[in-house]
Formats: sequence, C-alpha cells, structure tokens
Amino acid sequence: MSESISEHLVDRIYEAGLIPSLWPAVLGELGAATSGSGAFLFAVRDGYVSAVNSVEYDETMPIFLRDGWSERDPNLPRAIALNHAGFLTDGDLLSDEEIATNEVYRNFYRKYGLGYRAGTIIPIPSGDSIAIVVPRHQDLGPVPRQIVSFLDELRPHLARASLAASRLGFERARAQADALQALGLPGAVLRGRGQVFAANGLFDALVPSLFEDRAQRVTMTDAAADALLAEALGTSRLRDGRIIKSIPVAATADHVPMVLHVIPVTGAARDIFTQATVLLVVTPVDRAAVPTAEVLQGLFDLTPAEARVARGIGEARTVDVLAGTLGVSRETVRSQLKSVLAKTGLSRQQELVSLLAGKAFRKS
Repeated sequence: MSESISEHLVDRIYEAGLIPSLWPAVLGELGAATSGSGAFLFAVRDGYVSAVNSVEYDETMPIFLRDGWSERDPNLPRAIALNHAGFLTDGDLLSDEEIATNEVYRNFYRKYGLGYRAGTIIPIPSGDSIAIVVPRHQDLGPVPRQIVSFLDELRPHLARASLAASRLGFERARAQADALQALGLPGAVLRGRGQVFAANGLFDALVPSLFEDRAQRVTMTDAAADALLAEALGTSRLRDGRIIKSIPVAATADHVPMVLHVIPVTGAARDIFTQATVLLVVTPVDRAAVPTAEVLQGLFDLTPAEARVARGIGEARTVDVLAGTLGVSRETVRSQLKSVLAKTGLSRQQELVSLLAGKAFRKS
C-alpha cells in the first residue's frame, strides 16, 4: 500500500463523511487497496441493524441481514467484548477450529467468497456504533498483519468521518423538526424502533400530556392511538392489511383533538449514521366546524370521494342521505366509509363522528 493510495483514501473517506452517498464507492476503494473485494459499513445496536456496502455485495448483503446470518455471526459479540481500538482479524476473535466448523463461516462466508476479514468497531455519539469490515476471499488466506497495520492507520480518519456524518445527520433531523415548527406543527424525527432522535419545541410541549419519550420507543397516553402507533412503527401493515399513515387522537382536558401523521424515512433520505426511520407530524384540530373535504383528504390520505363521505358523516348525515346527495348507491357509500375507517384507524362510524363533528382544522 503506497503513501499516495493512503492519501487518496483519506481524502475520499472525509468526502464520504460529508456526502453519505459516496460510501459504497469509498468502501470499494478500501477493499481494492487492501487486496480484498470491497467492504461493508454496518450500523450496530444490539447486533447488526443495517449496512452500506460496495457494489460487489448488493445481492449478498440483503441475504446476510434478512436470513438470520447476521444474528449468528460470532465475530461481532467477540469484537465488542474485546473493545479494541483498531482492526481485528478472524484469528484475533476465533480459534482455527471455530473458523473451520462455525455454521456462518461454512454455509455463508465461504459460499460467497468471504472466508476471511478484518474489521473494527467505532462508537458514534448517537449511542450506537459503526462496524467497518473488509472481507477477503478464503483462497487468499487470512488477512496479513501488514494490511491490518494499514487499516489501523486509516481508522482515525474513518472515526472522524463517522463522527462528522453522525453530527450532520443530527443537524438535518433537527432542521426537519424546526421546519415543522415554523409551520406551527409539532414534529419529531424517530430512529431505530421508534426512539425520539430530534424534536421541536411544539412537540416537546406535548410531553408528557400526549407523548412519553421512553427508552424503547415514544408512546402515547391515548391507549387507542398508541396501539396504532405501535403497529405503524413495528410493521408496515396491520393484520388486516391496512397501512397506518394517520392516527386520530381524541381530545382531552389538556389538548384539542389531533391527527398524528407517521411518515417513513426511506431510500436516500435514510442515513445509516443516524438511523432515522420515521417523521412524526401532529396536526391539531380545533372546535368550530367540520373540516372541508380537501382538508380531510390531506389529513388521512383519502381519495376525493372518500373525503366527501367522511365530511358528510362528520356532519351527521346518514348513508342514505349521502348516497342521494352524491348520486351513488348506498353500497358505494358504505364501501367508501369502510375505507375511511380503515385509513383513519377507527373501527366504528360513531368514532369518526366524534372525531370530526363540531371540530375544525387549525391552520396556525
């Protein structure tokens, strides 16, 4: 490994710390500089959570995380226990017999040409860690000490880049929450399984009357709303196939009725260093008049026809009256009402009336 290669890698590592989309290419360069085949970058929290990888492993990495291999990998718990501020090889963590007989090595690593590796764990301020792993084909033998030394020289740069990426991710999350506050909306960015990562002042003001910031996940004092929030954070769909996007919250002595929007953070918006998963947005509803069909459509992701039915129900009109007014059959109105209840997470027509009748959308 020449000095020029090292300098180039250092520059690329810091560049990726500022531009997360560059990590796959940088990991590929890291693997090439160490006679390996690409590299991985894992988010670690009680095990491997997610990963960024060089392009060589676009098909392999989903198998590792999805099919339980990551949970059975013996290297991570051994490396965590050693707490070594540098790169470790398979031989530092396992005996030759363990490497030869371990299920993950035999049935996954060797199958995909990842028989040996060097890796390190880097703590980041969020409380999680980043694991960087450089694999090597088993035909090449164990990772030489010369390569471990080279990787150790790069480790401080990898740690600083990870710190920068983590801090920038937090600032982006806080900026999202602050932007919602500028619109008069309580909002929070969640990470992991639903822990609050960043929140604005309006959201903080709803703690603990509406929300409780617990270690496992954010919870709600409204039991019915919290059950729906748990479903939304835990799975993409309810058992009956519904997708929870907007959750009605009943009025109390402390707050007006509200609608909680659960917006998933996906694709390029998802940052492995912050692990932001969900944006929560709270829309207050005030007493005055039933929200317009247009407002209802935006609140609950309704179709225009569903929104008209929801408004009519909120005005205490019957299915028969709505059918006549809208010029459709009773069956059509009932079907649309069923869809409205599904999208709002409610189970009975009267619950929809209670939420909407005599209440108006607060616009400020």
